[in-house]
This record gives sequence, C-alpha cells and structure tokens, in this order.
Amino acid sequence: MTRIQILNAAFPDPTLKPRIERRLTRFLRRLLVGKKKLDAQPEVDDAANDDLEEDAPNKADLSWSQRQCIVRRTDRIVSCANRKSPLTRLKPEDRKRLEVLRHGVELVALPSQHRADEIAAALHAEMPWLAPATNRIWHDLLQSVQRGEPGCHVMPLLLDGAPGIGKSYLARLLADLIGVPGLTLEATVENASFGLVGSQRGWGNAAPGRMINLILAELVGNPVIFVDEIEKAGRADSTKGQCFSLTDALLPLLEPTSAANWSCPYYEIGLDMRWISWILASNDWRSLPPPLLSRCPPIRLERPTVQHLKGFARHQGARRGLSEASIEAICEALDRAATRGHVPDMRSVIRMLDRAERMERRPPLH
Repeated sequence: MTRIQILNAAFPDPTLKPRIERRLTRFLRRLLVGKKKLDAQPEVDDAANDDLEEDAPNKADLSWSQRQCIVRRTDRIVSCANRKSPLTRLKPEDRKRLEVLRHGVELVALPSQHRADEIAAALHAEMPWLAPATNRIWHDLLQSVQRGEPGCHVMPLLLDGAPGIGKSYLARLLADLIGVPGLTLEATVENASFGLVGSQRGWGNAAPGRMINLILAELVGNPVIFVDEIEKAGRADSTKGQCFSLTDALLPLLEPTSAANWSCPYYEIGLDMRWISWILASNDWRSLPPPLLSRCPPIRLERPTVQHLKGFARHQGARRGLSEASIEAICEALDRAATRGHVPDMRSVIRMLDRAERMERRPPLH
C-alpha cells in the first residue's frame, strides 16, 4: 500500500521553538564573548545538539532578563510562522483529532490486472443482472492498474433501478473484494448535506461529516461510499438564505480536480478526496439536477428474474454453509411466488437466507 498526504495543510513544527531559542542564544553569546573565540571551536549542528555547549568555560552566562528576551522573541517568531498553517486556528481538540493525518493515509491498490478480473468475475457471479454496472467497475479497475495509480478507485457511478435489486449489496461487496472500508448513507434519513460532509461552525450542532470520520478512523484514503436514493435527499435553508443540499455538496467531490483540494466545512481546511469511489443509487434519475447527471450519467439496471434470484440463493447459501435442503427450500419458495405472479426482490431472498441460517444454527432442543 502507498501512503500519501491527504491534508493540504502543514502541521506546526514542534521542534521550531527550541531550534529558534538555540540559535538566538548562540547569537547573543557570540555578541557577549566575541565571535573570534567561538569560531575557533568546531561547528555543531543546532538541531542535533540541544545543549549547545552550555558548560563551555569561554561562554558568557546569560542573565535572567536576557533569557526572557530570547523567549519573548522566540514566541513572536513561532507565532508568525504558525499563522501560515490553518490548523493553528482550530480548537485544541479538533487539532488533536487531525493529528492522525500527520503521516498521511494509506491507499489500497490492486497488485495486477488479474486481480481486477477476479473482482469483476466475483461481482458478476453474485449478481449477473447488474452486468452494466459490474462491467463499468471492471473497466475502471483495469484502467487504475494500467495507469500505475497509487490506489485503485472507481469513477463516480449512478445506478438507477427499482429498489431491492442489489445496488447497496454491490457497493458493500466491492469494498470487501478490494479490501477498503465502506460507508452506506441513506439519503432519505440524512439532514441535507450535514451527515456526509459535515456542517459549518456557525450551526449550533456543527460537527464533521461521516466521510471525514471514516477516513480518520480507518486511515485509508480510497474507501467506497454508497449513497442510496439520492433523488430523495433533503435540504436545509438557513436564516441567511443559504441552501445546503446533498446533491450540491456532492458536486465538488465527484469532480477529480476539485476533489483534490476539497474544503471541509467543519475543519475549514483542504483535503485530497479524489481517491474515493462514489456509488450513487436512485429509483428515478429524472428528478436529479443536471449538474449531478453530467458527472454521473445514469446506468439503468433491470430487476432480477427468478432464475437470477435462485442462483444468488445457491451462491450465498453455499458461502454461508447452509445445507442443500435449506437452499432448495428457498428456491422452491421463489418458484411458488413466481407462479402466483409475484417475483420477490433481493432483500426478500437475503431475509430467507438469514432465517434459514438462524434455524440451522439454533441449539438442539432436549
């Protein structure tokens, strides 16, 4: 894995103050004892020698007032230097929270094109009815490896289709196969953009968003973030007439050039968010704004057939270690539902698998 700097701001140098104090102390002693005597001694690296020959007999002792003058001047110099870093304007607890990014974050990359083929094959084997989406993911992963990028990622996707066809499951499975953290955001229950990107400090409940919290917790810069039912996202209007919508907040994150220096509303610093794999889902793309559609052209997905669902049940049943009898019982239930004119969705199949697994794992009754 490759480590990159995701924070577009320099951390204050903790060694700056002692280094400046040593330099000022040395300069003042040169003035007091004469530069000629000190020049006769070998030069010493200021940063490597903390004491700087404190006990040398040919150096004059500094008075208390002289030492205090050095401390005050050092504080002014350090204060001027730290003003260049936006981190110094943060609260101590927020600055401590971002301290984990001092040494950057890791990017997970695929070792070869063969691994990209394996991931695409695994996605298609689980959900062949989502072939338009899995093919696009396959091409993006291959291109990421061919370019030699430090981390693999998928260009923003907008999956449009009926609910319960496996869009969220596809995103979770993709994150597991790549080996990166995943985040699922339900747009219907989020308060505008605040849940994902955070809120500005002017709001009473200001806090960083779930996207930033995920990266701070996992220290991985290319997670897979899934936003479900994006067309139903809410919005918030401030008393000053400002509008905060989820779709507007996503626009700079979906564009690689602007995502490379995305400004966090809460921390008010620039972050490199271009390696995130965004997967959006909608039930009807026609209600989405044109700027979002220009960045994510919708990929229309069809409902799975009964044969698709039976294949998914067999594949998942074998992975969970279910008995052949339980798997066949689920397939028979799907056939009976189809004869009655009702084709269950993928969520129903997962519930059947969960119930069968609980029944097989329950302790025997005596």
